Amino acid sequence: MKFSFTTVIFVILVLIFSVFIANISNLIAVEVENTLHNQYGTHSEKQENSEKESRSRTKKENVIISDGYKHLMWFLQISDIHVSIFHDSTRITEFQEFCERTIGAIKPSVVLATGDLTDAKTADNIGSAQQLKEWQIYKDILIESQALNKTVWLDIRGNHDNFNIPAPDSDLNYYRKYTAQGAKHPHSYLYVADVNGDRYGFLGVDACLTPGPKRPFNFVGMLNKSETQLLKVLMKETKENNVKYTVMFGHYPTSCIITEGHTHIRNLISEVPGCWVYLCGHFHMLGGLVPNMYTLQKAGFLELELGDWKDNRIYRIAAFDHGFFTFLDTYHGVWPVILITNPKHTLYNVPSKERPDAVRDSTHIRVLVFSLSPVSLVQILLDEGEWVNASHVEGPLYVLRWDPNKYLKGVHNIHVRARDADGRSQGVSHPFSLDGSRLNFRFWPRLALMSNISIMFQSLFGMALCFSIVPLCVFKVVHVLVRNNKLEKPNIKNRFIQRWVRSFWILATVDKVFYPLVMYPLYLSIGPWTVGEIIDGHIGAIFAWGLLVNSSYLPGSFTYAYGFLQMCPFPKATSHARSSEGFGQQVPAFSVSQLVFEAGTRFPAHTDRDRGVGTGCVRLLLLVSIRDVSISHRTSPDVVYRSRYHSLANLRQSLRNLSQGSQPRLDEEGKRRKRAEPSL
Repeated sequence: MKFSFTTVIFVILVLIFSVFIANISNLIAVEVENTLHNQYGTHSEKQENSEKESRSRTKKENVIISDGYKHLMWFLQISDIHVSIFHDSTRITEFQEFCERTIGAIKPSVVLATGDLTDAKTADNIGSAQQLKEWQIYKDILIESQALNKTVWLDIRGNHDNFNIPAPDSDLNYYRKYTAQGAKHPHSYLYVADVNGDRYGFLGVDACLTPGPKRPFNFVGMLNKSETQLLKVLMKETKENNVKYTVMFGHYPTSCIITEGHTHIRNLISEVPGCWVYLCGHFHMLGGLVPNMYTLQKAGFLELELGDWKDNRIYRIAAFDHGFFTFLDTYHGVWPVILITNPKHTLYNVPSKERPDAVRDSTHIRVLVFSLSPVSLVQILLDEGEWVNASHVEGPLYVLRWDPNKYLKGVHNIHVRARDADGRSQGVSHPFSLDGSRLNFRFWPRLALMSNISIMFQSLFGMALCFSIVPLCVFKVVHVLVRNNKLEKPNIKNRFIQRWVRSFWILATVDKVFYPLVMYPLYLSIGPWTVGEIIDGHIGAIFAWGLLVNSSYLPGSFTYAYGFLQMCPFPKATSHARSSEGFGQQVPAFSVSQLVFEAGTRFPAHTDRDRGVGTGCVRLLLLVSIRDVSISHRTSPDVVYRSRYHSLANLRQSLRNLSQGSQPRLDEEGKRRKRAEPSL
């Protein structure tokens, strides 16, 4: 049986796409690994024994979830504050209001500030530099609001707090002087608290780069060997301190953290005794496109990215209630704040940590309600029943007796509404289940949190590199073989494929186009992109595979994304393209091919006129695009790339003028190319 060229290509593309989808599906599956192996390697026996001891201890305690106030603790998280002296002063005033009123009303045991405490940008919003005044404002707010006296403030660095920092002991590292924890804990640290009969541990993970380059090349964090060793020491301390529940927090999501060696950050988290959750920020909900960025990692813990304070004024209240972790992300200024702790949201169950039978044996529904004024009414509704008033126990705790046996099968809904003395009212609801029924996390949050951003960027860079080089090289080889009569001209019947083959073929015949288009992507993958002040006062070099600066090597990650963008975009069709500044632009092979495709198919096929115009357009394209693509570099204050090129509109107009003119005369070289071209 004979197969056409089109069929073979189609089958190959389907296979590649199927493998890609299968890998993505396996990557973001939320089934918790119960065996000793997962995608990162082998779990240690210590981790397995720790989980067994935890379950055994919980069963021995046999604590019934009733209307008691013990075994209850709540805390707050705020992230990506971005205190700025140049932009949006309301960030500062509302942050001060948060420290004064919100903390005063909720009275949390702990407040976690998970990075990007300051903005660290220049006035034009392009450059990056540590601004002393921003750090002074941050510290003054904590002191003037008496937040440090009301609660325990645990802050940690983010990538913005590490812009342009040559070393941790640098005078520019204001985090060490102007924060609550920086002086005592300049890196990762552990805080242990005893609240209402239980011991809690808060383990901060500092994954900032050392040294800290300017933006944008510190988007991904890294745990070097010394930081990884410090985390292992802190993990050991949690066990020695008999910590029952551990919360790990940091700025970077686990998908944005590179770890030296073979131990992945998710493996480390899974080995922390009693670790329920990893709390982070950094993604800013991907510009608001992906809100509620939560997932259950395969290692058996929740990872919860918090939306930013910078633009959205979001903060998180979370609680441990009788061994169950619950949370609510809410907006600043919204009152009352309502958090249902029993029964908890079925999506956020942690099967390897929590006892499902504890909810089935519970006697009361439990709700935490906070407001600026006294709460006057709390009502609860189950499924399609009736609203029933809840009873106040102590502090923010309200309870209602219930019969769990009525809700043993399937997924049910609980609704709570509350009103305070000033007439403010709010309501919340969520699904719950007592038989292990689960809901699914959304696709995009899983992809963002469960993938590996560095590998994803490398893959995109590699694919763009292949797509920019391999097709041209293949057509170059085929062209040489046909010209030397060692291969017959292909005869392709499918008109769509025929047009694209013709475009690439013509492009590969012109050496002045072919070699620049092939060599440029190769250079992007090998040579230095720029040499300059990556950090003020420190000369460094940027490669696709990493940065060399201040006698240190920082592995490439976001650099691959930049290289991918270099190879992919078309030139901007604007009249100001020549003076544009920003990320560099270049014309990749496939974008050039599309322009040739437009010109090469302007006339009917199989005519000398068509062939002549096609070749002429390629020559024109060479002179217009390749000659004018240039990159220059600035070394201060930031690494910025410039590109000068003709707009796509000008290229199209030039091609249009050629197509409307007379047929160009073929010289001897053109005649030879004509004989070597395929008959399509």
